[in-house]
Amino acid sequence: MVVFAGQGDARRSLSLLWRAEVAAPPRVGPGPRPRLSVDAIVAAAVAIADEEGMAALSMRAVGERLGRTAMALYTHVPGKSELLDLMYDAVHAELPPVYPESEPEPDGWRAPLTAWAGEVLEFYVRHPWVLQVSQARPVLGPHEYANLDTLVRLLGATGLPARTVRRLVGTLFPLVQGSARTVADARRAAGATGSSDEEWWAARAAALTELVPDFAERFPAVVGLEREGAPEPYPEDGGGNDLPYPEREARETFRVGLGVLLDGIDAARAGQGPTTDTGRP
Repeated sequence: MVVFAGQGDARRSLSLLWRAEVAAPPRVGPGPRPRLSVDAIVAAAVAIADEEGMAALSMRAVGERLGRTAMALYTHVPGKSELLDLMYDAVHAELPPVYPESEPEPDGWRAPLTAWAGEVLEFYVRHPWVLQVSQARPVLGPHEYANLDTLVRLLGATGLPARTVRRLVGTLFPLVQGSARTVADARRAAGATGSSDEEWWAARAAALTELVPDFAERFPAVVGLEREGAPEPYPEDGGGNDLPYPEREARETFRVGLGVLLDGIDAARAGQGPTTDTGRP
């Protein structure tokens, strides 16, 4: 399920995102002052998406969580499209704007970038519904921009040209998002399908061995990789052993992939790799 942000009225959505709305006049009639607010509505919507997924999100569901009707919400938020934009931007406020630098220089850029990637990975795992919001059309909210600004500053510390930094931004986000999506999927697979990872693999491994007896001959590279590139066992201190196998694999893939990417950045800084567009796809 892919959701596109920015489908509401542009001016109204951006006014809400940047809190540029003119304050509503105070209530003058009898009765208690209403407690509904944009922030309360957004917080309730985020809670629903975190607990039940994007499919459970509706203005009615948010209203019920707040003890109000859906119609009561429209005074503050025009509709679900604008609400999605607000939710997406609001959760990005969790990401820190500053990361500590490492010593000694000139490699001080690497530890902050590693910390940023790890922080964003955990952010996506906490809010897996965020991964369903397409990156084709950004929300253009202040917290989304703050996270982007942080990454640009961290990459800028490498000294690479701005054109290269621009492309690295577009490389790092998909790397983190892909790993986070696998972790999130691994966590919900058993509940969604009714079978554990062990049961699923055992049934299919047995069937595959029976139905495709020449599997090794047909796919020698894959079999060779499984044999020679098998992951090392995790240490006995519990560092990862308590995680399901698919999640352990996703996290280790993220760690290694990020490390290779950062090695590439280091090589580019030393003039050993391309730092500009080559004109090729």
